[in-house]
Amino acid sequence: MAMATYLTSALLVLCALAMARQPPAIEAANVPITTCRSFCGNLTVDYPFALRAGCGHAGFRDLLYCINGALMLHIPSGSYRVLDIDYAYRGITLQDPAMSDCRALDRSRGGRGNGFVVEPWRSPYLAPDADNVFLLLGCRASSPLFQGFPDRHLPCRNVSGMGCGEYYGCPAWDDYGGRRPSGTAYGAAVPPECCAVSWDAIRAVNVSRLQCEGYSSAYSLAPVRASGPGGWAYGIRAAWALPEANRGFCGACRATGGVCGHDGDTHADLCLCGDWNSTSNCDSSADAALPSAAAATAAPRVIAVALCWAVLASV
Repeated sequence: MAMATYLTSALLVLCALAMARQPPAIEAANVPITTCRSFCGNLTVDYPFALRAGCGHAGFRDLLYCINGALMLHIPSGSYRVLDIDYAYRGITLQDPAMSDCRALDRSRGGRGNGFVVEPWRSPYLAPDADNVFLLLGCRASSPLFQGFPDRHLPCRNVSGMGCGEYYGCPAWDDYGGRRPSGTAYGAAVPPECCAVSWDAIRAVNVSRLQCEGYSSAYSLAPVRASGPGGWAYGIRAAWALPEANRGFCGACRATGGVCGHDGDTHADLCLCGDWNSTSNCDSSADAALPSAAAATAAPRVIAVALCWAVLASV
């Protein structure tokens, strides 16, 4: 009888411990939400961009890097210095140090400058703005630009009031071996010394593949006809976009105190809610977003508690 009493008391103690014991702390989300919004130099890096894995939208993953205080954008065509990110108008301004401008021409037979080429999977999210002109310099007659229309050079045309006819007025041409072109922009010269194209016309600006010696790029944020090429803004102005479905998701996430991110493996949208992630927003049940490992560790505790109650009921 004494032994039975002792065993019953021991079992009561074990049951009390099993019921009082808390499940292991749930593994924190891979990305602390306070680290997603960051800075590099004087630029703010915020959604959809990010410097940390898991932050931002998956369409912009592995894109921006902060190197010695300089924000750099890396795509297959090369690396570019980020000068500005306009979150209101969804634009990002880039600088290619090997690009020509109105003061100097940077050209070589093998091609100078990065141009602009993005990965096919990233192209729905990032592309040069419609008001950005690429001025391709010294392209050979065998260039893909001129195949199919060797007499008319159809790809070459002004973009938002900017074109080669105006660009020929830059002082850079005076210093380039006295080879300042004259006459119309795309006159009798075959091929023309300069060919102005929009991104939509060719979808990839690969200077060497287009068999060009170099390029310049300018963009328009306001009417530029009166200012002339000396007043153009030189650089690459790219526009970024998000899928329509994502906009509703991110708004709901932010409205409930979360930060918009993505799954590192599936690239699906995630709402980062501190120590757990949600596929919807931070008002949804935390248990629904817990890792499967957490549910597995909780199962033995549930079983132990059930057994305790069964044994106590039979005492």
